[in-house]
Amino acid sequence: MNFNSRLFDRIRIGASEAEAVEEIPARRCDHPGCAKSGEFRAPMGRGKEGKFFQFCLDHVKAYNATYNYFAGMNDEALAAYAKQEEIGHRPTWKLGVNSKAARMAQRGRVAGGAAGPEVQDGFNIFGARAGQEASKPESRVGILARKALDTLGLDDSADKAAIKARYKELVKRFHPDANAGDRSREGTLQEILKAYQTLKAQGLV
Repeated sequence: MNFNSRLFDRIRIGASEAEAVEEIPARRCDHPGCAKSGEFRAPMGRGKEGKFFQFCLDHVKAYNATYNYFAGMNDEALAAYAKQEEIGHRPTWKLGVNSKAARMAQRGRVAGGAAGPEVQDGFNIFGARAGQEASKPESRVGILARKALDTLGLDDSADKAAIKARYKELVKRFHPDANAGDRSREGTLQEILKAYQTLKAQGLV
């Protein structure tokens, strides 16, 4: 580049807009009468998902100690919420009959996995599968309760005492107050709370 060129002398650079940086004041704590800065988020509760309060450290600890997403819900409402949780609270609809399943039924395969007279099963694959299904022990709880027990790390043989003990252990482990205010495990804690409420609604606790 020729620095002595007349064209080079005509190049001008305007003032940068980044030079004037306006500082945004920190948000104050949402607790009434508190003048500290609100550095910590806390969920507003059921019906206001995605919205948060901004609290100082002292007030976010106090808020978390009494926060209960399911406050005010009766057993029927809790059971309905847990059922909707299985599908992510999204609408569902019934689909038509699976075409492949319909064709297999027409060829003679009966319900339960056994082979019909028109199906050649030389290795007894379908018969063995039907025998395995029949030999499985029947669970004493439903699908929803099994899922909740699995969330707590228990099987369907757990009694009330074992469920309560496991629940208390997990809440103490994942609660923000037990982790210096760390809210990174709040999602896991919410799953544990919902699982316990599901078991309670079904009379297992």
